[in-house]
This record gives sequence, C-alpha cells and structure tokens, in this order.
Amino acid sequence: MTASDRTLAVIGAGPAGLAAALTAADQGVRVTLLDSAAQAGGQFYRQPAVELGARRPEVLHHAWGTWKKLRNRLAAHIAAGRITHLPDRHIWFVEQRSDPGEVRSGAGFTVHALLGPEQVEPEAVTADAVLLATGGYEKVLPFPGWTLPGVVTAGGAQAMLKGGLVLPGRTVVVAGTGPLLMPVAVGLAAAGARIVAYVESARPASLVRHAPTLAANPAKVVEAVRYAARLTCHRVRVTVCHTVVEAHGSDRVEAVTVAALDADGRLRPGSERRIACDTLAVGHGMLAHTDLAESLGCAIDATGDPFVVTDAEQRTDVDGVWAAGEATGIGGAVLALAEGEIAGYSIAARLKGVDPGRADRAAPARTRARLRKFFAAIDTVYAPPAHWTEQVTDDTVVCRCEEVPAGAVREAVQDLGATDLRTVKLLTRAGMGWCQGRICAPGVAGVAGCAVGPAKRPLARPVPLAVLAQEPDGRS
Repeated sequence: MTASDRTLAVIGAGPAGLAAALTAADQGVRVTLLDSAAQAGGQFYRQPAVELGARRPEVLHHAWGTWKKLRNRLAAHIAAGRITHLPDRHIWFVEQRSDPGEVRSGAGFTVHALLGPEQVEPEAVTADAVLLATGGYEKVLPFPGWTLPGVVTAGGAQAMLKGGLVLPGRTVVVAGTGPLLMPVAVGLAAAGARIVAYVESARPASLVRHAPTLAANPAKVVEAVRYAARLTCHRVRVTVCHTVVEAHGSDRVEAVTVAALDADGRLRPGSERRIACDTLAVGHGMLAHTDLAESLGCAIDATGDPFVVTDAEQRTDVDGVWAAGEATGIGGAVLALAEGEIAGYSIAARLKGVDPGRADRAAPARTRARLRKFFAAIDTVYAPPAHWTEQVTDDTVVCRCEEVPAGAVREAVQDLGATDLRTVKLLTRAGMGWCQGRICAPGVAGVAGCAVGPAKRPLARPVPLAVLAQEPDGRS
C-alpha cells in the first residue's frame, strides 16, 4: 500500500473530530468521518433538524462564525472526495486488525457501526488509523425526586432547544455546578422560558485564587462576563453556594427545595426554601466518553473522572490510535479544536510523511497548554458539593434502569462487604441495565464511597444479538 492509499477513520464529528479530519485532509489524507448525528457539529454545534426549517439557528449558538468556517471547509473536502462523511452511524466497536506497530495493506482497523435511527443494520469501515473524538456526556448525581418527569440534565435542556427548537418547560430552575449552566440558562431565557432560579453550588469568587490563569485567558473571562450580563438582562437571579435538596411532584416536577451550603459543602440547617417550577435543568459537570478507547486497550487515567491518556501529538499508547477533545479530558470547544488540529498533523505525518511547518504545529500546542491549565482551575472551583451523598435518602433511586435504591447500595457496602463498584453491581444490579452504568456509575460510586474507575465495557453501546452472531462475510 502506498502512502496515498492510507486512510483515517475519525469517530465523532464534533469540534475535535472536525478539526482532525479537516487538518488531515488538508495534508492529503483520505478521511472517513463517522458520527451518530444526522449532521456534523457534535453537541456544541448541534443543528436543528432540517425538517424544522429553522431560519435563524445562529441565535441559539456561540461561536457561529467558527462553525461556518468548519462547515464550509468540510463541504469543500467532501466535494473533492477527500472526506467521506457517514452520519447516523452508531459506533459500537473498533477492531484492531494489524500487528502492533505495523501499517500495511489489508491491516489496520475495522470500525463497526449500527446504521440509522433504528440501530439494527450493521456496517463496517476499514482504515489504517483511527482518531477517537467521542466527546463527553453529563455527570448525573442522584437526589430525592430526580427521576420525576420534568427533571432533565442541563445539557439535555440545551439539546432540546438547539436540536428540536423546543423548551423543556416554561418555568425553569437551572441548578448544579459548572460553566455549562450559564449558556443553558441564557439560551432558555432568550427562547421564552422564565428562569425562576439559577442555583450554583460552587463559589465562583474562588476563581480569584487563579488570577494568573484567568489573565492568560482573557477571551474566556469576557465570555463569562457576557453571559452574566445577559442573565441580568433577562432578570435571572443567580444564587451561589446553594444546592437542590429535593424535587417535588406527582405526575411531574412541581417544585424544588434548595438550601445553602456551608464551607464544608454540607447543608445549612434552616436555609431550605421551596421554589415552584415545571422544569428542573440540573448538571454536575461532564465525563469523557472512553468506551471505545478502553476496548482498544488504550491507557485510561482513572485517578479522578476517567479520560484517555495521550502524548504531545494526541497519540494514545495503542499504535495507530489518536484521541482528541473531551475524550482526553473535559475542556470545551476551543481546546477540542486545538487538540484535533494537533492530531490531524500527527496523523498526516504518520500516514503520508507530511511534516507541517513549526508555526503550524506550535500555535495549537500553545492553545492546548493554556486551556488545559484554565480548565484545571475550573475543575477545582466547580466541583460538586463534597458531601452531596448526605442528601441521598435510602429510598432514592440511584440506578434508574434497574430501580436500585441508595439503601441497597449502602447495605452492600456496610453489611455485605462490597469495596468496589463491580462488587456493588454484582450484589445490587446497579449498573446492569440498558446504560450499563454510563449514567448511574458516579452516583452509585458516591453513595458506595468508592472510585468509579475504568468501566471495561467490551462494547460501546447495546448491539442486537443478530449483529454479534453475523459472520465476517455477512452470513448469520
């Protein structure tokens, strides 16, 4: 196989995947871009369905100008045949077919996907190298009433607005912790929702301790100030050092109780107040999608929230596999674009022997270093309350798929001797349901008092048995 024949499979068409695909294609690499959505853009640049006929989708987005440039470059590469875009592909496994350290004809990787919204039709794509840009998803921590209809994640509320042009409700409480809450509250308010409370459990003023890091990222500071100003324009009152204690309702959420937190992250007695609402949009940060990386054998850092380990060129420790964006640690779209660009240059050098100029490589590397330091500071300040599990009553469901209450998890630890998440799962079935612990693992681990650790799931999503039983030549 000649260098011109070598191909790259990019999994994920968000900022990191797009940057990597476009950069590699600029260097002459043939790219197959696979994504589960119908349109490129990922969660950050999520587009409304074409059938909705949105006339001004840009009003729901931040950095629309950057998206237009990415979209136009992608269209040009697709038209030229350098990029093949395969939407509606739900990747469930990546099979390594080559010997370690070897790129040769007939070797490389096979990306296994389920096609379309029904996710039952199998498809396979072969490539010599793989870029994992699988993004992230929201961390969900349980509390009494969190399973009520009308309680949604903050990102879920934003996705409904961006992708479906619908509001999750009319009277909304936005709560939790993290910078994602600000654009969610602003977007919902601009679309006509009444934000009756914005409840942040952290103390944003603590960022002053990281003044040099903030000064090195003036664009991020200006962005936060603009969101704060828009919240003021919409008359949204922000309450800090508070948390949601419980959601109330019968058929759906009707009110929430919030309370103040002391310096140790515990509830202040007597500070509870009840707020009427029809929707609670709640978020506690983000987690990296690491399933595909784990099944490939890539190193995962699980000392905190797990993420894929990469080197200075975004290479994993599995030869032929790169990773970029939220999969390597949560850091937002600008960082994801920088990491994708770095990966694209590295992949082109590997597959085609193209070495970009020093300036081309240095600029995204500087951006990456600066933003990684910035988001490390953000993670320090915007952590969930230290004692959030004290609010979780024994009858609070912590695993929705299997309907496992917190009391069963505590019993497994205190009475049955469980010391890790796997043992808790075996004793209680928490994490054995449809999501396979992707949603409930942080909550179950918090209640159990153990680390989440690597998930070690062999498949990245549920797969029909008929697909697994299929022979390589297509016969069942």
